[in-house]
Amino acid sequence: MIKEFKEFIAQGNLMDIAVGFVMGAAFTAVVTAFTENIFTPLIAMIIPGIDDLSGLWTFGENGSVGAFLGSAINFVLVAFVVFLMVKGYNRMRRSADEAPEDPAEPSEEVVLLTEIRDSLRNR
Repeated sequence: MIKEFKEFIAQGNLMDIAVGFVMGAAFTAVVTAFTENIFTPLIAMIIPGIDDLSGLWTFGENGSVGAFLGSAINFVLVAFVVFLMVKGYNRMRRSADEAPEDPAEPSEEVVLLTEIRDSLRNR
């Protein structure tokens, strides 16, 4: 059982998932910093009196519509960048798949039909 577990851990797919997860977490931190430090101040410039989204439309001690909006903006930005990355990856993969292949030898039927066509043409 331990041997099977070691093989499972050593599989490339599991390592790829782990790397993707760590990179996704780091990327989310970057997008959150972008939203809080660049996007939110731009909103504050457009709508005077709003310095932070979390202070926008508060209710109670912990409720804030602005905090939800900030999280929603983070999500949309992360989803958009992931969409662009997947689209670029698919385009790159598609162009690699469309590499010209060596033409295959024609089948016997094609050779025979070509000979018949040429002989009819020469009549």
